Amino acid sequence: MAPFLPASLYSGACAAALVKQEAAESSLKAAGASPRPFLMGNMVPAPAEKKIQMYSKDFYVACSLGGIVACGATHTAVTPLDVVKCNMQTDPKNYTGIVQGFRKIAGEQGVKGLFRGWVPTAIGYSAQGAFKFGLYEYFKKTYSDMAGPEAAKKYQNLIYLAGSASAEFFADIALCPMEAVKVKVQTVPGYAKGLADGLPKFVSQEGVGGLFKGLTPLWARQIPYTMMKFGAFENTVQALYKYVVPKPKSECSKGEQLGVSFAAGYIAGIFCAVVSHPADNLVSKMNAAKGVPAGEIIREMGWMALFTRGLPLRIVMIGTLTGLQWGIYDAFKVYVGLPTTGSAAPEPAKK
Repeated sequence: MAPFLPASLYSGACAAALVKQEAAESSLKAAGASPRPFLMGNMVPAPAEKKIQMYSKDFYVACSLGGIVACGATHTAVTPLDVVKCNMQTDPKNYTGIVQGFRKIAGEQGVKGLFRGWVPTAIGYSAQGAFKFGLYEYFKKTYSDMAGPEAAKKYQNLIYLAGSASAEFFADIALCPMEAVKVKVQTVPGYAKGLADGLPKFVSQEGVGGLFKGLTPLWARQIPYTMMKFGAFENTVQALYKYVVPKPKSECSKGEQLGVSFAAGYIAGIFCAVVSHPADNLVSKMNAAKGVPAGEIIREMGWMALFTRGLPLRIVMIGTLTGLQWGIYDAFKVYVGLPTTGSAAPEPAKK
């Protein structure tokens, strides 16, 4: 049985158990017997205590894997909401509301129409999640070390914001090609069935460079969103432990800590949706309308529509997404033996 995580993320008893199990299964195969069926009980158990050294290479690998699971799974799960939202943004005359949008798409295209673009969504946001969470942990630690102990504590919010902005810069480069194809598939009737035919068609019509034409507005949408997502989350976690949870984080069970992560993530998601919504409208319009500049789209929509069109649905979607992402991400960290995120900046390295 292949391990669920890279072997380097396990040590001690867990690594020994993995080696022993693989040797036993090899012996069974050599003897002509069938290995045991894959069962949950056969999986390598998560470490009972921290086995991965904080801020080591394995730590960042684990955080990147957690980001893949958190972002890829959640964005794929809410594909129907995303389909309706994108159509409301790009064709408001025919898609006048959330419920009407669901009914129209399901009525004209069937239920499968609500899941158009799920493959580029899964691939694009998995790649984005790896960079977003893995690099955030890296930049947060790096900037804390550069600042020194006193400054890192005093200016922790600047470190959260700088770390998240730096991470998202690279995450959006990974996301942009799949985002471009996804929006075309979801908003242009008859354009393509999915990634397999949508990507070649997109490249043949607009070239490889066309896959990145939305990168600047994507940065404008995602960098403020991610700065809010991580900064608001870190501060909300601290506030919850200080004013709501009746005991320190160190005395809370892992389940209680994960509950705090989800609650803080949802609260942060509401702020994220409001901050990033104008750029989200712009990205959807630019990817749906070939060659139309941002200025013309803004003049056509108007500033009020740019800030408000599709906002209630985006708040529901992003609030839920962000809460689930932080819950899943921290659950993954707990699974591999790491502490949950927050509630203070990392201790800078001693110089």
